[in-house]
Amino acid sequence: MGIDNEARDFLMNVANTLAVVLGWMIIDVYFGIYYNWAFIEGSIHWQNWVFYAWFIISLTLLIFYIRHKWKDKI
Repeated sequence: MGIDNEARDFLMNVANTLAVVLGWMIIDVYFGIYYNWAFIEGSIHWQNWVFYAWFIISLTLLIFYIRHKWKDKI
């Protein structure tokens, strides 16, 4: 008596999606808050440009990855 393959695949997709999103969030919070790259103090510095460019590019890639992963799974 075990879990059927469809339920197992669904739960693995949920776990993988959560892991990828959590890893992405940890990286962004670490560099954005710990190194103060997300905060604009006075004027915009090169660290702000790098952080926000990384944020937009990585968010776009993350959304495409999740959409591809969940395509035809529901």
